[in-house]
Amino acid sequence: MKNVILLHGHGGTPASFWLPWLRAALEKRGCSVWVPQLPNTNQPDINEQLIYVLKNGIFDEETILVGHSSGATLIVGILDRINIKIKQAILVAGFASPLGDDQASTRQIMPFLWENIRERVNDIIFINSDNDPWGADDKKGREMFDRLGGTQIILHGQGHMGSDKFKQPYKEFPLLLKLLDLGD
Repeated sequence: MKNVILLHGHGGTPASFWLPWLRAALEKRGCSVWVPQLPNTNQPDINEQLIYVLKNGIFDEETILVGHSSGATLIVGILDRINIKIKQAILVAGFASPLGDDQASTRQIMPFLWENIRERVNDIIFINSDNDPWGADDKKGREMFDRLGGTQIILHGQGHMGSDKFKQPYKEFPLLLKLLDLGD
């Protein structure tokens, strides 16, 4: 059985944007899905969130991680800390360097051991838009892709792929279902 962990971004919840839709679609396919409410979501700190996910999550060879925004950045931290090679990671609107002068994004960045991260995931996919209003755009995705390899998908005109402030409800995300390695 596939073990899928879905991680929301800054200010988010398990009910944010496309997460409920994806959870329902994955559960319908027989996956075990965990969508945690990350701690301190309005003032996220990657170390605090890492401790929480590493303590409460299950990581094995069949694990798939999907994260949005700072949840995608959290995935990089998870891969840096686990001692097992997981099946897949998909980072949506992710970043691994600060988004301009945004202090919240700075709290989500830490020194990553890039050479270890790539060894801990079979397949890694970066999805970014070319017009992300927060700055987590295709260039931020490219920074991670250049360090880790994998696949980079650049969507055109899709913004942050979920944002209340910028009126991007993004209630469904069918591309994710196509990209997930569910073995079916």
